[in-house]
Amino acid sequence: MAELLYRLGRFSARRAWAVLISWIVILGISVGAFLAFGGTLSSAVTIPGTPTAKVTDQLEESFPSASGGTGAMVFHTKDGDAFTDSQKTAIGELLDETADLKGVDSTVNPFETQETIADQAKQISDGKTQIDDGRTQLTDGQTQLDAGQQQLTDAQTQLSAALAQAQQAAGGTLPAAAQAQFDAQQTAITQQQTALDAQQATITENLAKLDEQSTKLELSSQLLDLSSGIRTVSTDDTTAVANVVFDKRQQEVTPETKQSVIDQVKEDVPSGVEVEFSNELAQSLPQLFGVGEAIGLIIAAITLLVMLGTVIAASLPLVSAIVGVGVGVTASLSLSGVVDMLSITPVLGVMLGLAVGIDYSLFILNRHRKQLLAGVELHESIGLANGTSGNAVVFAGSTVLVALLALNVTGIPFLGLMGTVGAICVAVAILLAVTLTPALLSLLGLRILSRKARGSIGTPRPDAVPTKPMGTLRAVGTLVAGLVVLGVVAIPALDMRLGLPDGSSEAVDSTQYQSYTLIEDKFGAGVNGPLLVVATLPDAATDEEVLEEQVRIGQEIADQDDVKAVAPVGASDDNSVLAFQVIPKEGPNAVSTEQLVRDLRDLSPLSGDVELGVAGSASGNIDVSKQLSDALPLYLALVVGLSLIIMILVFRSILVPLTATLGFMLSLAATFGGITAIFQWGWLGPVFGVHDPGPILSFLPTILIGILFGLAMDYQLFLVSGMREAFAHGAPARLAVQRGLHAGRTVVVAAAIIMISVFGGFIFSHSAMIRSIGFGLAFGVLVDAFVVRMLLIPAVMHLLGKSAWWIPKWLDRILPNVDVEGAALERSHPHDTGSVATAPSSGEPRNAVDGAETAALGAGVTAGTAAHVAAPSSELTRREAAAAAERTHPAHVLTTDPDQADQQVSRVEPGLDVIVHPATAGVQRVAVGAYVIAVDADNGTAVVEPPVGGVVVVRAPR
Repeated sequence: MAELLYRLGRFSARRAWAVLISWIVILGISVGAFLAFGGTLSSAVTIPGTPTAKVTDQLEESFPSASGGTGAMVFHTKDGDAFTDSQKTAIGELLDETADLKGVDSTVNPFETQETIADQAKQISDGKTQIDDGRTQLTDGQTQLDAGQQQLTDAQTQLSAALAQAQQAAGGTLPAAAQAQFDAQQTAITQQQTALDAQQATITENLAKLDEQSTKLELSSQLLDLSSGIRTVSTDDTTAVANVVFDKRQQEVTPETKQSVIDQVKEDVPSGVEVEFSNELAQSLPQLFGVGEAIGLIIAAITLLVMLGTVIAASLPLVSAIVGVGVGVTASLSLSGVVDMLSITPVLGVMLGLAVGIDYSLFILNRHRKQLLAGVELHESIGLANGTSGNAVVFAGSTVLVALLALNVTGIPFLGLMGTVGAICVAVAILLAVTLTPALLSLLGLRILSRKARGSIGTPRPDAVPTKPMGTLRAVGTLVAGLVVLGVVAIPALDMRLGLPDGSSEAVDSTQYQSYTLIEDKFGAGVNGPLLVVATLPDAATDEEVLEEQVRIGQEIADQDDVKAVAPVGASDDNSVLAFQVIPKEGPNAVSTEQLVRDLRDLSPLSGDVELGVAGSASGNIDVSKQLSDALPLYLALVVGLSLIIMILVFRSILVPLTATLGFMLSLAATFGGITAIFQWGWLGPVFGVHDPGPILSFLPTILIGILFGLAMDYQLFLVSGMREAFAHGAPARLAVQRGLHAGRTVVVAAAIIMISVFGGFIFSHSAMIRSIGFGLAFGVLVDAFVVRMLLIPAVMHLLGKSAWWIPKWLDRILPNVDVEGAALERSHPHDTGSVATAPSSGEPRNAVDGAETAALGAGVTAGTAAHVAAPSSELTRREAAAAAERTHPAHVLTTDPDQADQQVSRVEPGLDVIVHPATAGVQRVAVGAYVIAVDADNGTAVVEPPVGGVVVVRAPR
């Protein structure tokens, strides 16, 4: 890989303009693809297949007329007085005009709705009165009918008695005339009885109808009582909530359609009335780049300027990062026409693209500048910087890519897409770092250095390095203090609650926040987050049974704790599905509302095998959180597992990757604690724009785990690889820790400050989601880089000592040799570095057994030489030493044995420690890795200063 990147770097340097133009073309293509194929971004967080999503789909299927997206408009008087009739009329006319807009299905006039509710109550009251009056009339009629029946019965009795008496007097048979008279009277009585029976049937029928109407009216009254807490006009008549219904689903309503509604209403709002718009209407796409982000970028630029010393040098990483963001983000947005993309997804790409783009370019640029100062030829230096630091960038970036792409295994589409977009931006940043950066370095030439620095190219520079390891007491103290601090900061994480932002999290001066607070004050917090409950009946109900079922089910729902009101939405065409709107007592992110969702779900099935389903923002929060928590173990196992494999390959150690992972868990816990304290508890709220603390963004922990793990392993790689190099070159394990930290701290500090600045710029975004993500990433990098990687890890490495680099022999044999730092590349491409060692304290070279001071880790050798360094047990290095001796003559062979210090032979002997080939005349002190060699080229002698036992081959190029 290092050799490939070396060649790629030299190619990019030689074909600088071609590379630059190619990237400009790629940028143009990606921008064109975005303009041609880009679609609408969504602000709604949804997960297919969750209980909430299933209920939503069922509602759309059962109530197609009510499946369109909605939004609320809150009208209120400026002076706090009640609406006048003219204002009510004007608002009604405005809503009628709004309903005619393209994309709008209908609008709901709040005043007419409230009047309808009042009319319904009056109708029920009047109906009860009418039924009572009718029942009184029927009762009076029944009394009269009973009296008539009694009279008729008495008449029948009298007639029957008279007939019997006449028959007895006539001897049994009446004369025809008398019989006819009796028959006529009987006929009259019979006719009267028939009339009375008809009247009784009418009264009975009317009583049955009254009972039926009374029952229906009573059920209607109960429903009205259940929904009595729902209003569209406040009780003081100063505020009204009007709804607009779109002809497409909520996710499909375009920002242009929403804006047309806002513009229409704002333009024609009546005098003396103001209007605010809910999140569903006014939530615009977040800015990809605003004032806060610009300030963060300026801080990053200042950091680069301080570190690199020139405006040109400081500009190069910024240019590379900006181009990377342009390519990555626009290419990703071009996919939004075919996939549902959350509105904050491209913002995450901007965050990562800027941060890693600047850092990765900086690593290569910093190495190149050092080599230029040492006198290395321009194109050779670019190639070597690309093959060494660029190689480290590729490996570091791979851990970030693994963490981001692994978000797809969560099974949550919007989260996987966020990870994919972030990975695209990181991959583009890596490609730009190893291609565009070398090209720009070639075009800039020596202007990458300041004028003063250009005048001292090739001049040896003292390189003071640590000569003593960290004190053990200091290491223990640092470890204990760091653990205590991180533990205290992590405590609030124990109280972390997850949710999705609502109107209360928007900026105080935003219309969404004003709408939210007006509704909360005038109608109750629960109106801001109503629940939809769907009841599925086992069998379709008749029209007469629907009302009864609505009351029965609605009453069971209303009997639950924290329910303010229940209103029936309607029934499906076949009467098999009933829908209800449930207003909680508290807002959508309240603990009581979440518990209410669980209680309602636990009710199912109701008596009669009625299945209940719940939808709404609170239920969506629960479903998202549950699915994320279920997917988290697999995600962590995959990310940590793959990264551990990468780190074992890189560091050839078991404990180093484990300590790196444990350190990440500590920094992650502290990050969660900081987020909870600020965004949920409200600590330092005014500083970070948190005016209404609430739950933490539900998918934020998963996003932070993925991104911060990748970045943490970046810092681990750049710091600990230096420690490993010093240890491999013979430095004692604990001294190697100090030297590795000394060698890598400058660039890691700068990189961390840059990332914190870039991420921190998003803390002041208008979007609540972006604010929390920006803070989490900035605080996470701060804790991980400055506390864990630069304090705790060195302390742990010191305490572990040599055991930190332990690895089973069988594993060491099968692991491939991963040369992250490109040491093999440097051996195969000898070059001048112009660096000299710090003189020992005595001023005279001392032999190895005297324990003289040593030079800087990674320092090169003086002009005209190249070096190979390895442990004496390395057969490969011994063969390289022998080959070097055979290729270059005469050879002067010396050992670290003081008695053999002047021995000169012409071939490599067993036990060889040092091979010196003539370089330049005179005695020079040469720094080779962790070694210092005093070379006297005139008489062919050399003295190796500690550590003892390494193999160093120093030879002049042929």
